[in-house]
Amino acid sequence: MLELGQGNDAAPPADLIKDTSEATFMADVVETSKEVPVIVDFWAPWCGPCKTLGPALEAEVTAAGGKVKMVKVNIDENQQIASQLQIQSIPTVYAFVDGKPVDGFQGAVPPSEIKAFVDKVSLLGPEGDGGLADAIEAAEAMLTEGEAEDAKETFAAILEEDAVNAPAYGGLIRAYLALDDLEQAEATLNGAPAEISETPELDTAHAQIELAKQAVDAGPVAELRAAVDADGDNHQARLDLATALHASGDAEGAVNELLELFRRDREWNDGAAKTQLFTVFDALKPEDPIVLNGRRKLTSMIFI
Repeated sequence: MLELGQGNDAAPPADLIKDTSEATFMADVVETSKEVPVIVDFWAPWCGPCKTLGPALEAEVTAAGGKVKMVKVNIDENQQIASQLQIQSIPTVYAFVDGKPVDGFQGAVPPSEIKAFVDKVSLLGPEGDGGLADAIEAAEAMLTEGEAEDAKETFAAILEEDAVNAPAYGGLIRAYLALDDLEQAEATLNGAPAEISETPELDTAHAQIELAKQAVDAGPVAELRAAVDADGDNHQARLDLATALHASGDAEGAVNELLELFRRDREWNDGAAKTQLFTVFDALKPEDPIVLNGRRKLTSMIFI
């Protein structure tokens, strides 16, 4: 799912995956995890599920191409390590970052969850050249492809590394909106650090939240269209129609109706058409053709 590598030079599998012992655990896991995340697989030869989970983990770690490493601990041969980390059942998997366990799971899990775990852990290491930028790009791609839950987890993982990362904050809010969790989206926006409260990414998120709140009460498009067709000067119906169109995913249609409302009466309802246009523009990317064309048409109307 994720392709977040910081280059094409993948480390050889022999370096990515190794067995450790009580004598080498500090070097193999604790010290190494200060440079790159390390996934530790606690297993034993007599453990049936371990025989399935271990190879699946190895495959995903290898596919990650050096963004994460894997260390295997045979608990029969390394009982002191198992005791110190309170391993009570196997298989148990821990992820170490900066010398500490930060995530993990117990028992056999399906391949999709193994992949998601490795993908998430690969984002938790110290930022390298373009590391977080690549992670944000991948999370944005997930949102575009409708994988909002995965995008949410990825943006959250990025924020664990960089709590004032405005693109990640904006992305997390948009992921909540995509999951129809308006309450959590608004709470996330309100909880954003002051340092990034006025960034373009947070401005965009704010506009999207406002539109989402309006969409809750948006009427049926067909009925509103009929009302506007019956009376072109029914300004409230046209404003409501624009809201309903945007809620249905037709941002261009919404902009067209708002431009028409502005053309008919730019002062109506304290300039509601212009205000709503700017909200729609702010909710889209600045380079979006809908924004560029809409702003050009609005500017032309203003100066006519």
